[in-house]
Amino acid sequence: MGQVSLTASDQHRLGAYRADPAGQPRGGIVVLQEIFGVNRHIRSVCDRLAAAGFAAIAPALFDRYVPDFECGYTPDEVAKARQIIPKLDWDALVRDTQAAVEVLRSIGPVATIGFCMGGSVAFLSATRIAGVAGAVCYYGGQIIRFADETARCPVQMHFGAKDDHIPLTDVEAIRTKQPNAEIHVYAGAGHGFHCDERGSYQAESAKLAWSRAMAFLDTIAKTA
Repeated sequence: MGQVSLTASDQHRLGAYRADPAGQPRGGIVVLQEIFGVNRHIRSVCDRLAAAGFAAIAPALFDRYVPDFECGYTPDEVAKARQIIPKLDWDALVRDTQAAVEVLRSIGPVATIGFCMGGSVAFLSATRIAGVAGAVCYYGGQIIRFADETARCPVQMHFGAKDDHIPLTDVEAIRTKQPNAEIHVYAGAGHGFHCDERGSYQAESAKLAWSRAMAFLDTIAKTA
């Protein structure tokens, strides 16, 4: 477990955090960050996946804009992270995600899982990156923007009913445009409900969503 380097198709080099299981991996999973970088929370997701038998890599998607950026969830840190959002190039985010996918391909089926911004990137991995075996998307606010794209693999999505960033009208529109996607809405949850370092953490919803995500990933590992 630790820091590694990736190279995208346009030769951009970016950092990443990698965690591997003790034994033979059942497959690979690319973990896609929130706007807070590959921080302690995202690294912990990689470690949980490794403990479940997967090789996990979290590419540093902000390295193109602010190298080595990571932060926590205080109001000042959130404000700082949001300053990067207008700079984002979604095509570049997909290229950097693909760099991580390529590293894991030799292991077995490769899926993606993303949170917040990363949830939207996970959806794009399903529509734009050939060979991705499945995508888990937690509260991706920009999924609606890309919802007319066609997914090439199974997709699972998780949204909070009390998310003040993603209206339920968007979720219903996504349901309509993505009829094959498995979509779950959590009644007591707001934005960021999976992260136990955020004030919006909702333990019951986080536990249920994670169990569903793991069942989804287990199925992909067994059938891909």
